Amino acid sequence: MKSEKLIQVSPVILCGGSGTRLWPLSRTGFPKQFLCLTGNESLFQQAALRLANLGNAGIQVASPIIVTGEDHRFLAAEQLREIGVELGCALLEPLGRNTAPALTLAALEALEGGADPVLVVTPADQTVTKADAFTSAMQQAVTEAAKGTIVILGVTPDKPETGYGYIQVTQAEANACVHAVRRFVEKPDANTAQAYLNEGGYYWNAGMFVLRASVWLKVLEQFRPDILQATQAAWDKRNADNTFVRPGKAEFAVIPSESVDYAAMEHCPGSNFPIKMVPLDAGWNDLGAWDAVWNVLPKDEAGNAHLGDVLTTDSRNTLAYATSRLVSLVGVENLIVVETPDAVLVADKTCSQDVKHIVTQLQKTKRQEHTLHRKVHRPWGWYDSIDEGDRFKVKRIQVKPKASLSLQKHHHRAEHWIVVTGAAEITNGDKVLTLTENQSTYIPLGEVHRLANPGTIPLEIIEVQSGSYLGEDDIVRFEDTYGRK
Repeated sequence: MKSEKLIQVSPVILCGGSGTRLWPLSRTGFPKQFLCLTGNESLFQQAALRLANLGNAGIQVASPIIVTGEDHRFLAAEQLREIGVELGCALLEPLGRNTAPALTLAALEALEGGADPVLVVTPADQTVTKADAFTSAMQQAVTEAAKGTIVILGVTPDKPETGYGYIQVTQAEANACVHAVRRFVEKPDANTAQAYLNEGGYYWNAGMFVLRASVWLKVLEQFRPDILQATQAAWDKRNADNTFVRPGKAEFAVIPSESVDYAAMEHCPGSNFPIKMVPLDAGWNDLGAWDAVWNVLPKDEAGNAHLGDVLTTDSRNTLAYATSRLVSLVGVENLIVVETPDAVLVADKTCSQDVKHIVTQLQKTKRQEHTLHRKVHRPWGWYDSIDEGDRFKVKRIQVKPKASLSLQKHHHRAEHWIVVTGAAEITNGDKVLTLTENQSTYIPLGEVHRLANPGTIPLEIIEVQSGSYLGEDDIVRFEDTYGRK
């Protein structure tokens, strides 16, 4: 008997956004999708692993296409390497333009090889607790989408949630495995959400789409040709650096900012583009705010969910997240406490959505706590600013094996380096020297220098900066392995 043709699947992970409602753990330079909020993998890693496991006898899964920002490219690539998932392509948006242009870039990339794969599109900041149920639902969606249908995943509601949009399906197919979509509805008020739950046939919109790449472009051509044409123009001006692909910056800047739902999906019911929904009952959560994190974490008998070094007495229904110090709660209820080395959040659990207003204040006053953590990740490793004062700063720096910082100089500071572990190859002007544990050197102000790790174990040093200005923007790069300016 002749075997059926394999369905080619290209996972697409939308990896943008800053996650302001999960501050101070989520920041612009290290947003929530890269955080380990549940389990041992980040939300982005969880998404990549879920999609990698979709393959079966009839489905072949390619390496993922991710859409992210320029600043997060190495972070995303490194997190995929950590879980053993090969990066297919990273499409680097020069600025945010919402999900419709992002999906369009992914579709154009997927069609480059001449095939027309089924795109399985998911945000990078969601979690599910039932992996098998997710896989089963998504495989069903892939099979349906391979026929040319648009398929959206709808989460089976268990409460009258006002924070999500809803999908209404046709009642005639209420017990079917694949439903025809009747309409999309906006986030409802509490009474309307309860009415949806009572009536049945309504599902939460999870923002996950399954469709062929060519189908998406045809849908966009009919409903938003302006987005398609502008994105195509940016794609035509792209440049590639291995797996990193950058659309034309000037062309991308004029693309209308619009979501997949508003641009196209909401127009599909009743059109010539068939759109269906597969129910998803897999313990889904989008972890949009701290109350959602509390919902998915294990709790003690008093409803407390604690991570890190936390002690509590006579407290109920609290979330405490400690990253570097002991956090103690006494006689409190419904509180969220999140501790990081440079910021602490205390909030009523019912006000989780309002954390974003604190981030807005930080932005307006030009404070850095919304942008970077004290510990900052770089493609070569990381640094932790452990102390600073007038005219000095102390950093702990770790460099990965065989990695190096850029060849650079500073106009306003000198640096002292002390090797703690490993071996350091140091370029200091026209001299190159190797230092090992407990040895040190001095980099004068204005001297061209470079730090490299030639060994097979991580290199750690303590850096003491001194000078009139110690900002991270006081750097002139001459050579850089990672293409940074």
